[in-house]
Amino acid sequence: QVQLVESGGGLVQAGGSLRLSCAASGRTFRNYAMGWFRQAPGKERAFVAAISWSGDSTYYTDSVKGRFTISRDNAKNTVTVYLQMNSLKLEDTAVYYCAATAARGTIATMNTPQKYTDWGQGTQVTVSS
Repeated sequence: QVQLVESGGGLVQAGGSLRLSCAASGRTFRNYAMGWFRQAPGKERAFVAAISWSGDSTYYTDSVKGRFTISRDNAKNTVTVYLQMNSLKLEDTAVYYCAATAARGTIATMNTPQKYTDWGQGTQVTVSS
């Protein structure tokens, strides 16, 4: 059974930090690129960050560069992907989704939801003033 389970969301003040985790199991996800997307109320799901299967390459949307860091741990049967979020802003408030893709190409091309085949259920991040 394929599962992507996010955790780590919550309520944080502006300027604070959170670390999201995504535990992926049920496929050989160590061969998959992984991404984080977010969806704010009334808006479309938007790309946040992606990481290659090896972890050697990463890509971020401009608004989170220098504040967010994506990483992964392929060491165990369950692949875990992290999103460290620092200097959080009000506009970072959204439901954050983890996703996986077997598509091949440069990591910069893994920035659309259509590239991804497996999704988690999402975790809420709320940034308050």
